[in-house]
Amino acid sequence: MINKMLNIKYPILQGGMANIATAKFAAAVSNAGGLGVIGTGAMNSEQTREAIRECKRLTDKPFGVNVMLMNPFKDEIIKVVCEEKVAVVTTGAGNPSKYVEAIKASGAKIFPVVPTVALARRMENYGVDAVIAEGTEAGGHVGDITTMALIPQVVDAINIPVIAAGGIADGRGFNAAISLGASGVSLGTVLLVSKECEIHENYKNAIIRAKDTDTVITGRSMNSPVRILRNKMSRQYIELEKSVENRDELEKLTLGALRRAVFEGDVDYGSLMAGQISGLVSEEKTLEEIFEEMMADSKKQLKILESKIGGIV
Repeated sequence: MINKMLNIKYPILQGGMANIATAKFAAAVSNAGGLGVIGTGAMNSEQTREAIRECKRLTDKPFGVNVMLMNPFKDEIIKVVCEEKVAVVTTGAGNPSKYVEAIKASGAKIFPVVPTVALARRMENYGVDAVIAEGTEAGGHVGDITTMALIPQVVDAINIPVIAAGGIADGRGFNAAISLGASGVSLGTVLLVSKECEIHENYKNAIIRAKDTDTVITGRSMNSPVRILRNKMSRQYIELEKSVENRDELEKLTLGALRRAVFEGDVDYGSLMAGQISGLVSEEKTLEEIFEEMMADSKKQLKILESKIGGIV
């Protein structure tokens, strides 16, 4: 299991969510037994350095840094991450191959996020330590393949650990991921409503109120699919997608939308990134409660599963 590799209590990673995964939040996740991850998607290199040093002051546990490879400061951020000696680097929205050697030389492990078997194979060939295979159920930037279909195919295709992401919120989801061959899980949506997460209460409450059908993917026509909660902005965006060929027009609508959701609580025109699992998230809890309840539920569900299988064979 991935917790042994990372020297953490639970085989649970936190998603590197831009504007949300602050140093304070990452430290809280690590202190609760998972692997906290600082999201640098909205940072420059100096902000990244400050965040890493703040996280070191707040926890003596391992933590990671996520580098979104669409960030124009990615080269400088990677340099800072290597200099600051973090435990893990996760990457998304791009190919991290040119950074793998430097990251591993710094002593960090590298876990790219992958949405397909082909990319997982390429990452293994580049020498990464594990991959985070993320299904389309996840919130934020997503691929097309479901977690249920993606994880076993990735597991069968490569020989390094696979961490499952997308659609996991309780012990049942955790067990499903492990049964499919994953060595751990990465959580996002369920952690957004933790007491330690400092997103606006309006954002948290929108997730808590959400039903199974309350997310939608925008940006498919622009080859930039993002799963968010339905609101006025998402409806306008989807209507524009039907008629607008110029990407700039669509980007105007979403410019600063995530920040509006996170900091201002704008649930109408903010980008409320959340996964399809939102319908299972019904109350605010501490990170410690989330992790401990997930593990307790995992054990409970295993006993139920054993009794069901015993009635079949």
